[in-house]
Amino acid sequence: MSITEFCTTDVECVEKNSSVIQAARIMRESHVGDVVICSKESGVSKPIGILTDRDIVVGVVALEIPLETVRVEDVMTPTLVTVNRNAGVYETIHLMETYGVRRLPVVDDEGGLVGIVSSGDLLELLGQEISALSRLSARQKMKEQEIRV
Repeated sequence: MSITEFCTTDVECVEKNSSVIQAARIMRESHVGDVVICSKESGVSKPIGILTDRDIVVGVVALEIPLETVRVEDVMTPTLVTVNRNAGVYETIHLMETYGVRRLPVVDDEGGLVGIVSSGDLLELLGQEISALSRLSARQKMKEQEIRV
């Protein structure tokens, strides 16, 4: 099962020279906690950074920096960790754990943006799988009773 089956494909992107205010408005309007910073190369959007609502609060608001003066590139996380669209769920979880990130842009083999996956997305998926496993014992017991009657 590749991660593209679970990632969000409608990703909000901004350019690095966008204002933090623009990025925050996009997050608010789209009800998301992040925007991916992309550069266009040969018509392909390639992720180069990520900006989260937490980056804005901790890196700008808490320091009382006037928002009008701050560009996305000033506070974005520039060392971006991505996951290939063919990666599996457990490989994705391992990347998140290794790098201490809760969101990973999903890219194709050429580095083009395909989507984004969050730890919340994976928790929801794994929760459903655990729930299915928890029902297995009861189902097995019912099957046994049907066969033995």
